[in-house]
Amino acid sequence: MNLTGTVDEHVKQHAEAEIGDALEEDGPIAALSNAETLDEIARHLDAALVDLEEEASDADPTDPHGAYLRGRVVAVRDAEQRIRRLREQTDGLLEDLGETHHTLHEAFPIEE
Repeated sequence: MNLTGTVDEHVKQHAEAEIGDALEEDGPIAALSNAETLDEIARHLDAALVDLEEEASDADPTDPHGAYLRGRVVAVRDAEQRIRRLREQTDGLLEDLGETHHTLHEAFPIEE
């Protein structure tokens, strides 16, 4: 929520209530909640995925909790893909702005 600038206190409180004690622990969830860049988010998602994949692979395949863990693995992988695409889009936006800047200089040259 830091990255998007979310300031809606209700949304923030709801998310914090859902996450619970994991915000106070020294782990990937707390790190994700404090991330300020897309690169930080990607790095913390990757760390969370490593831990989660290990936990899911150790779970009993017949246990419903194991199925839940495998579902979380899929969700984190999906989040990683979304962050990667968002990063590509923002990089593209910056490139486009740079091209616009150069076009403006070509159209309106400044003599120094």
